[in-house]
Amino acid sequence: MEQRVHEETLDPQDWQALRDLGHRMLDEMLDYLEQVRERPVWQPAPQAVRRQFKQPLPLEPQAPEQIYEQFKNTVLAYPMGNIHPRFWGWVMGTGTPMGMLAEMLAAGANPNLGGGDHAAAWMESQVLDWCKAMMGFPLEAGGLLVSGGSMANLVGLTVARNTKAGFDIRTAGLENAPKPLRMYGSVEMHSSIQKAVELLGLGSQALRQIPVDEHYQIDVKALETAIARDRRAGYQPICVIGNAGTVNTGAFDDLQSLADICQQEDLWFHVDGAFGALSVLSPQLEALVAGMQRADSLAFDMHKWMYLPFEIGCALVRREEDQRRAFSLTPDYLSHATRGLAAGKTWFSDYGVQLSRGFRALKAWMSIKENGIHKYGRLIQQNVDQAHYLASEVDDHPELERLAPAPLNIVCFRYTVPEKDDEALNALNQELLLRLHESGIAAPSYTTLNGKYALRAAITNHRSRREDFDLLVEYVVRIGRELAPAF
Repeated sequence: MEQRVHEETLDPQDWQALRDLGHRMLDEMLDYLEQVRERPVWQPAPQAVRRQFKQPLPLEPQAPEQIYEQFKNTVLAYPMGNIHPRFWGWVMGTGTPMGMLAEMLAAGANPNLGGGDHAAAWMESQVLDWCKAMMGFPLEAGGLLVSGGSMANLVGLTVARNTKAGFDIRTAGLENAPKPLRMYGSVEMHSSIQKAVELLGLGSQALRQIPVDEHYQIDVKALETAIARDRRAGYQPICVIGNAGTVNTGAFDDLQSLADICQQEDLWFHVDGAFGALSVLSPQLEALVAGMQRADSLAFDMHKWMYLPFEIGCALVRREEDQRRAFSLTPDYLSHATRGLAAGKTWFSDYGVQLSRGFRALKAWMSIKENGIHKYGRLIQQNVDQAHYLASEVDDHPELERLAPAPLNIVCFRYTVPEKDDEALNALNQELLLRLHESGIAAPSYTTLNGKYALRAAITNHRSRREDFDLLVEYVVRIGRELAPAF
């Protein structure tokens, strides 16, 4: 008789103990979300807490209860703060309780969404079809759920490069390009566009940055001039990038005009709609994105203005075959079958970089069904109305100055003192923002516009109320007055 071998597993020896801990975790996380308004937005962590993340590699097991307590005393006690009602930094969503629960379910099921014939893959196809319907793309278009806008831009621009290069770039490589390739977008483009162009081997000099007008929209005439100049110089224009909500000010390019230019010049039209594309869900805002539905590719995030937990972005490509040609590579060990687990109409590994892919679709599927798209449209409009409210409060206050138009959900402003120049005001407002963060009252972010340092409130927060913006103005003025004599 063969000697019995001791074999280990990562499942618990005591399922009931883990079940009890899990119920406690769930209850306490729901309490954490319910009581978020009662805590500071952000606070600096003491060195003793920071040192807990400098521990040596654990070699032996530790009690799950102790591990969970350390999580609570560090991560939950000193968060980034983006789930808080007064967090308006960068462009970040807040997450939702249902999204949190969906993430737990997704991790428990733990499917790989690279391919195969299983229900999670059908669900991702369903979510992508809903995204196409939202954005005015044909149902037969290509698409992929990705980590966020940066990866969605990389997917779209990869397809643009490969489709418009004029030769088999996957086989021959850029070194065999007949002419140097060029892409175009405004100086207000997100930095992920330049990163994508660099990763595609074109070099940042291949990305022509076109000036903007006083509304921070791309100068269409300057764009046309740049394209014509490059053609005369022997370059090959291949793509124009339009902004549906710039990260600095929330500006929208004239997407109809850009679509017309791309049609006339036989160029790929890519739209970076990281958060602004979702304006299409609000009847009052959808005119801003007119022309977006004509894009060859579109990037947007659902962890921004659909408030889902990180990470979930989406890339849509008008012609599915263009996307598949850019990414598909099927060795023998990934051959698609007509029956069994290796069957399935769509293998998402054929449409992007990743083969191992998490179950991002579940939180979108559950949340869209929970709320309905019309509610998302109302929340987006609510955030825009809040931005207009904040802009009016800034405009009405003699010690505050708005530094850019606020067409959407971003308000850029600063504290001012009449006798101080821009250099002094820049230093004052930088310190003011730090004090505001350290107070735990609110967390806007920052940018620089025409040489002026701006406090920047980007409102993609379903928990914010108008009273929160009143508090922001109150504290900006209070801190500004305290700091002014020192600058």
